[in-house]
Amino acid sequence: MQRSDFSFELPAELIAQYPPEQRGDSRLLCLDKTSGGLTQYRFADIVALLEPFDLLVLNNTKVVPARLFGVKDTGGQVEVLVERTLDEERILAQVRASKPPRSGTKILVAENKVLEVEGRRDEFFILRLYDGTSIMQLLNEYGHMPLPPYIQRNDEEMDFERYQTVFARHPGAVAAPTAGLHFSEDILQQLRDKGVDIGYVTLHVGAGTFQPVRTEQIEDHRMHSEWFMIDEVLCEQVRAAKERGGRIIAVGTTVVRCLESATKNNQLNAMSGETNIFIYPSYQFRTIDALITNFHLPESTLLMLVCAFAGKENIFNAYQYAIKERYRFFSYGDAMFIF
Repeated sequence: MQRSDFSFELPAELIAQYPPEQRGDSRLLCLDKTSGGLTQYRFADIVALLEPFDLLVLNNTKVVPARLFGVKDTGGQVEVLVERTLDEERILAQVRASKPPRSGTKILVAENKVLEVEGRRDEFFILRLYDGTSIMQLLNEYGHMPLPPYIQRNDEEMDFERYQTVFARHPGAVAAPTAGLHFSEDILQQLRDKGVDIGYVTLHVGAGTFQPVRTEQIEDHRMHSEWFMIDEVLCEQVRAAKERGGRIIAVGTTVVRCLESATKNNQLNAMSGETNIFIYPSYQFRTIDALITNFHLPESTLLMLVCAFAGKENIFNAYQYAIKERYRFFSYGDAMFIF
């Protein structure tokens, strides 16, 4: 298939620049992937749409303030976007500057806080902090929330709360698992009271999630790698849900990639490590029955994944309907429930 097969025109004003006032206030477009039927709800209605004995799977990664601004020792302005931490002193990062920095270049990001370029790994730079403190201390003190490039504003104080799920536990992501942003503590409690089981995976979303597909044939695209972990508790929850006839409902494409990466011979296995799984149409899903997700960028791997799950025609019909009805797109936008 060709990358251009996944292109569509999106009015710029539909790209959400801010979250809704309250979690759960977003709109929710439900897609029956068998019939292609569409129904409109508010996101808080998800409580009524899930059934007792369903299993809702969430990604409990925590976004770190992974964007730093600094000055090279030659005087040029620099923006550093952490892709991942390699250890307590080193990071893998995108570095935006007028000229790419060379090995040995020093970047001053705060008083007495200097990152030195050690080298490169693919399109990323390896940077080391030498002052004796840890990278996480540096980010927590001086970092900015890494809002996606299509949010055309500087991060604000409220983003430290709203660009983070209420169930975030394990620091390491540099982009939010955005389908999870819609859930409030109250919605989650209502689901538990109804009898819906809730389980967790961890996948540290990398900045590579925003990298475009550059090959015309999508099969030639090389997916970025991200660290993930699935424990035996979730494996048992999945087995129990299937035995009682409940659905496995993934919240977000990161959860889908976790579950599908760890499924062998139709059995989910506890594991941790790197995944670069690329899911596009023709992929045969082995674990999930339904998906809660946001509206995704044209020609993105995320759009290709949801097309693989629901069918490209269904998804494109739903997206055109959403554009007509003025739904809000991307990270702070509205949601879909595909079942």
